[in-house]
Amino acid sequence: MTTTPSPRTASRADGAPSALRESAARLDADDALAHLRDRFLLPEGVVHLDGNSLGPLPAAVPPALTDAVTRQWGTDLIGSWNTNGWWEAPLRVGDAVGALIGAAPGQTVAGDSTSVQLYTALSAAAALRPDRPLLVTDPGHFPTDRYLADAVAGQRGLQVRRVPPHDLAAFLGAEGHRVAVVSYSPVDFRTGELYDMEALTRAAHDAGALVLWDLCHAAGALPLRVDDLGVDLAVGCGYKFLSGGPGAPAYLYAARRHHAALETPLTGWNGHADPFGLSRDYTPAPGISRARIGTPPVLSLLALEAALTAFDGVDLTRVRAKSLSLTSFFLRCADELLTPLGFTPVTPADPDRRASQVALSHPHAHGLVRALAERGVLADMRAPDLLRFGVNALYTSHRDVLTAAAHLRDIAREGAYDPTPPAAGTVT
Repeated sequence: MTTTPSPRTASRADGAPSALRESAARLDADDALAHLRDRFLLPEGVVHLDGNSLGPLPAAVPPALTDAVTRQWGTDLIGSWNTNGWWEAPLRVGDAVGALIGAAPGQTVAGDSTSVQLYTALSAAAALRPDRPLLVTDPGHFPTDRYLADAVAGQRGLQVRRVPPHDLAAFLGAEGHRVAVVSYSPVDFRTGELYDMEALTRAAHDAGALVLWDLCHAAGALPLRVDDLGVDLAVGCGYKFLSGGPGAPAYLYAARRHHAALETPLTGWNGHADPFGLSRDYTPAPGISRARIGTPPVLSLLALEAALTAFDGVDLTRVRAKSLSLTSFFLRCADELLTPLGFTPVTPADPDRRASQVALSHPHAHGLVRALAERGVLADMRAPDLLRFGVNALYTSHRDVLTAAAHLRDIAREGAYDPTPPAAGTVT
């Protein structure tokens, strides 16, 4: 995260070269998704390029939460578990997320945190391949994914192998018969590089292993086809491109073919076949319901459910096309305005290998990001030297991208930032 933006307008596109201004205007005029920006309550004078960390507030969320608090909770009280569908919310919201990741209904459940869902999925995958001793994960994975891979491996007597996605095929050629599960993300959270989900899934399956995908940086940003690709398990958060709010519930997808044998490590009462029978012993519910754990965070689930309506009627192939247009234009702006000032793009130029963010390397990334926030441009950084700019085709414009690049040029040229490295524990 970054500092709070000042009231000063973020608009700086007028100070950019005319060719870039004209390109941005033309691209925005041709944008068939421009009207979707009205589905979000974006602050005046702020360019939000941090949606890959926290999506902005969808316009549908405040009235939904007002109703949930004042009527459903305030008036209907405990009856809302039945009359307002609270009990079914994890499955209902799960199916709404499932539609965005290419999952047929009945295979996705929402609730709990990403960490809990990852723990559940890794443990369940290991149980489905009990005769295989290796758990493969990406050495560049998000820290939680790496930490939980180590934790599950330690509890189940497995060995972790850290293999970059580009090296997976070679590794499986030698050790594939020993691999229980491969755990990757389709997007490198630091650089925005996009990996080939289809090829990696196929390689793992050819070796007899299962595949677990972390979709946090992909769901809602590009078309996903978990059913068509034969994905075994997937998890993801609700607060990035899905804009479900800070700490929004995460979700777990498990392919239907695994439901009967799916063993979850946390056998909470919500996942029982007869949760209100209060049985002494645990019997898992049928289907994806067995992946429910404890009482769901209803208010957060309803906020996420309302946020997902921002995707109503939206074709994700168009979202992907606009995202690529935005990131391509950003890379052009970086080449013309920022590269001469010591910035180096690390996001692939190849559109087939680029997700919905642009990352630039600069030794003073932290100070530059804070200075951008003071001028109304929200981005973030990843240690030690990466500035990350996340674009969301539902609300980001090409003018936004140009404004961010122009401000960053001015800040760097003027030296208008603090070069001091962030203190340990600083939220970035």
